[in-house]
Amino acid sequence: MSATAERASSGRAGWHRRAGLLPLAYLAGMVAVGLAHPFVPQGRWLLVHLLLLGAVTNAVLVWGAHFAAAILRTAAPPDRRGEAARLVMLNAGVLGVLAGGSAGPAWLGVAAAALVFAAIGAHLWDLAVRLRRALPARFAVTVHYYLAACVAVLAGIPAGAWMLLADDDRRPRLLLFHAHVNLLGFVTLTVLGTLLTLWPTVLRTRMHHGAASATGKALPLGLAGLACLGVGTLAWWPVLAAAGLALFAAAAVLVALPAAATARQRPPASFATWSIAAGLCWLPVALAWDAVALLTAHSAATAADRFDTVLLPLGGGFVAQVLLGALSYLLPMALGGGPGPVRERTARMDAHWPQRLTMTNLALAVYLLPVPPFVRITTSVLLLAALLQFLLPAARILLSRAR
Repeated sequence: MSATAERASSGRAGWHRRAGLLPLAYLAGMVAVGLAHPFVPQGRWLLVHLLLLGAVTNAVLVWGAHFAAAILRTAAPPDRRGEAARLVMLNAGVLGVLAGGSAGPAWLGVAAAALVFAAIGAHLWDLAVRLRRALPARFAVTVHYYLAACVAVLAGIPAGAWMLLADDDRRPRLLLFHAHVNLLGFVTLTVLGTLLTLWPTVLRTRMHHGAASATGKALPLGLAGLACLGVGTLAWWPVLAAAGLALFAAAAVLVALPAAATARQRPPASFATWSIAAGLCWLPVALAWDAVALLTAHSAATAADRFDTVLLPLGGGFVAQVLLGALSYLLPMALGGGPGPVRERTARMDAHWPQRLTMTNLALAVYLLPVPPFVRITTSVLLLAALLQFLLPAARILLSRAR
């Protein structure tokens, strides 16, 4: 390796060591809030936003830029100042939203939401510029998913900010719109677009021949479903909203079919692969649960109250497991150092993975049943324990060289 290439590799590793700590910090915050939940104002709201606004959004900005550069084969920027500035702006906004939404004042949350909006808008602009300047690429559809996901969350952020100020009959509709557009538009579209290249890479096998075509066909279907869902929740037309969920589910199935065929070529055999697979299995469960909740609700307020029951399979079952699985693969690889160190780091991330995966999914399933409160408390503790089993080796990996 030349001296220039070695410095570039070292620079990438240093960047990912620092940037990788951001989602871990918010996941650690979830553990702290989960343990102190009865004494924390707006504890459930904080848990949801620590995961989705904190951990997931940081991971999307860091790894979205990484995958876009790799797919489009664009030249690396001379430094990371632009990305670093976006992350600083994002996290200043996230911390402000968490403070304003849980303890107040409301204006702090609204002002902080504007920072989050600006950071994601800058990320969107960066992706669009990269796509415009790049030569035609086979998997450029992934970047199209990222652009659509950013547009979706930019529509959802003002609704969330408005909810900090609104306390009238519009609030349930705003909540439903904000939650669906952000969870399905921003998070799920990003996941579906990334699966095209990440899934066969994690499995260490060839991509299914129909994967790129299916992913391309799924995007307009998913966007049509998201549009119906957004209009249906804002206007409170539950049939239209449920139809939007059905279209979105059809798009997810289109992406999942070649992914399943890829897994048949080389079955999952690690925490990363099984965690991603388990998360994807929870997605149709959550979408079906959501559709039933919308169609059987007598009002938007009832549907908004019921959305708490959708958040566990959608946020905990799908989003969290895909995030932890992806990071378990990406962090050891991004730090480089050659095959030996990568295998060592991966082995650390895979420690006790059958127990962790089984405990997590059984706890999620039991929590959704009509069980006594003490059973739900027990399952919550098990979920926090599984999260700690991910966080401890991940933090050691990222901090080892720094020490």
